[in-house]
Amino acid sequence: MLRAISISFRCKKLSFPNAYLSRTILALRHISVTSCPALTMKALEHGTPPLSDAQRRTIYALSTPPGKSGVAVIRVSGPETLGVWQRIVRTTRAARISQDKGKGKDVNRSVTKTPSILPQPWKMERCHIIDPHTSEILDDALAVFFRGPRSFTTEDVLELHVHGGRAVVGAVLTALARVPGCRPASPGEFTRRAYEGGRLDLTQVEGLRDLVDADTESQRRAALRVAGGEARSQFHALREDIIGCLALIEALIDFGEGEDIEEGVFDQARQQAQRLRDRIQSILSDNRRGEIMRTGIRLVIFGPPNVGKSSLLNFLAQREAAIVTHVPGTTRDILELSLDIGGLPILVADTAGLRESPDEVEQIGIERARKAVQAADASLLVLSLSDAVSATPSGPRLHIPAEIAPLVTPNTFILLNKMDLLPTSVLMPTLTALPQHGCWAVSLASQTGTGEFVAGLATELQDRYNLIQDAEGEDTNVPLITHARHRVHLESALEFLDAFLDTPAPEDIVLGAEELRYAAQAVGKISGLVDVEDVLDAIFNQFCIGK
Repeated sequence: MLRAISISFRCKKLSFPNAYLSRTILALRHISVTSCPALTMKALEHGTPPLSDAQRRTIYALSTPPGKSGVAVIRVSGPETLGVWQRIVRTTRAARISQDKGKGKDVNRSVTKTPSILPQPWKMERCHIIDPHTSEILDDALAVFFRGPRSFTTEDVLELHVHGGRAVVGAVLTALARVPGCRPASPGEFTRRAYEGGRLDLTQVEGLRDLVDADTESQRRAALRVAGGEARSQFHALREDIIGCLALIEALIDFGEGEDIEEGVFDQARQQAQRLRDRIQSILSDNRRGEIMRTGIRLVIFGPPNVGKSSLLNFLAQREAAIVTHVPGTTRDILELSLDIGGLPILVADTAGLRESPDEVEQIGIERARKAVQAADASLLVLSLSDAVSATPSGPRLHIPAEIAPLVTPNTFILLNKMDLLPTSVLMPTLTALPQHGCWAVSLASQTGTGEFVAGLATELQDRYNLIQDAEGEDTNVPLITHARHRVHLESALEFLDAFLDTPAPEDIVLGAEELRYAAQAVGKISGLVDVEDVLDAIFNQFCIGK
């Protein structure tokens, strides 16, 4: 097509500026891609310059983790997906049809010479994957074709389930690269197309990413709810209520109170705005539970030297993660591990023992330990049971060292170690005197009481972050805010609602309507119902390539 145009230009000896001619050719190339893909493929086969990424709208990627596995899934999506099927997929169904038509002729016809037939949408078919140039069989696989818009991306989608060897996957990806109009997908591009096609909103996109990244049961449950549209529906309802409030004010501006609009409309709008404000304030007053549960609860272990802090970390990790000696000051820096405790994501940090030390390096570690405790979501004070409990005339009492006491807050749990060193006659009255909640006595050396401690710690954290489960194991109070940007937009909406409520009536009612409009836009940005191009790249680039 382009060659014929260039010949006609030379024959008629027409003179065009180079820039104009270049734009004309690029425009014709774009038309050939979008309007006539068959001509585009033929043109590419005859040496036409390669297409740009914007013109190659069909994307492909490995959707399963790289490496050796039993099965690897390669995903293809875009306008040329059906062409990809016809070029590299040869189903056993097509081979049977070919053999039936050729009865009495060559019934042992090669699979590579079997003509391709149209796929049966949403049905898995056994097939051979072939090289589009050499017709070499690359793998014996399964393929399923999803016809748009009934697919994840709302486009035509092809999934190839091949054997998970590196050589097989590499050969199939190379074959896809040879299909005209195809290119490798960018990170998160499949999900971005699902968003652009209306399959998902931004909260569901984030929930899907969190579901892929979930390490614990609580993270999985929360992400699954968000990916399923629970947050979407709540934010949508909130935005619709703000728009409803705005509609009252707009009607008042256009018509005024009187014959067309009943009296009291402005007061009705203010009351509705006040309810919306209280509702958003309630959502924001969640102590960052959603963000904490998504990223993990930061739990810092602290206490004096040689009380068993590093032994506790090793017990929780079920491996020798920290060095344990009888020498005070062995731990100098902060050692962090990501753990699953009772289905909760916990970022546990072991710190240097808190004491007065002349060692300059140890002093740095102690200062870091203090800062870590102050910045933690929760802390765990470890003490030696024999040193922490003292006898008084009224009975045993818990004693916290003076240099550690300022770090103890309502978010501090207490673990009393080395209970095996006390005789039974002293131990039982001591245990009776301990607080009933947030305090445990164990022996890490013999692991006595450690099971009760782990279960109790998980229960305390679930209670603290209001993650209570019903009889079926479902969370009954899942936080709505799971990402920092949700909080930012809701805080903006709250400010705009406050500005509307502060608007005197009826002098500045037009300005009040603008404040409501801004509030609706702020909530809409959470789900992507307004122009949010500035946040799209930041969200989708965190996905893996095949997602």
